[in-house]
Amino acid sequence: MIIASNVTKKFGKLAALNNVSATCNKGECIALIGPNGSGKTTFIKSILGMVVPDSGFITFNGRNIIHDWMYRRHIGYMPQIGRYPDNMTIGQVFSMMKDIRAHKTGKPVDESLIKAFGLDQLLQKRMRTLSGGTRQKVSASLAFLFNPDVLILDEPTAGLDPLSSEILKEKIKSEKDKGKLVLITSHILSELDELITHVIYMQDGNVQFHKKLSDLQKDTGEEKLARAIASVMSKK
Repeated sequence: MIIASNVTKKFGKLAALNNVSATCNKGECIALIGPNGSGKTTFIKSILGMVVPDSGFITFNGRNIIHDWMYRRHIGYMPQIGRYPDNMTIGQVFSMMKDIRAHKTGKPVDESLIKAFGLDQLLQKRMRTLSGGTRQKVSASLAFLFNPDVLILDEPTAGLDPLSSEILKEKIKSEKDKGKLVLITSHILSELDELITHVIYMQDGNVQFHKKLSDLQKDTGEEKLARAIASVMSKK
């Protein structure tokens, strides 16, 4: 579905991505993890077309994304920090995005998270008044709203209370079970154990490994993701 082939991106002398290749398929839930500055955000932005690689290319369903920007209508993106016009209400933000995107997808909107988070009771609240957790709920609801084939979630549970975090994780599992591709970045590895099927570990702009979670567990003898990664990296 998404294939990155020898993608390199430099910012000045810094190589944010160094010859990165990865294949991400339908039905996979992939953890994209690594230390700060490892290249995760640049890789995500490259997939989204927000960063243009210096060399290499990325395809979406077999088409080079540089020549087919409309592929983005198939992606739901949840940024780590959502930024919205301060004076708009939650309801206005949802309405604006529906006006921009709904007619392009040809699919019914999915408002299940809006209701599960109780945002349907807060539609008149202005964005400037919201807590960080409520902003996260808005961002999550927008990512799933247009029933996309691909979900890219950057630190999705950051700032969420335990109940809301569980609601979001159940939604992620449900979408994965429908055969969608889910790509998640998170520093809270314990939250990924029950969600993911594959792991991409990046460091210094390089992919250190890209494995099925089951293979990683088998190779290391560790069930928990954090311990499995620690085991691999300690041997490098």
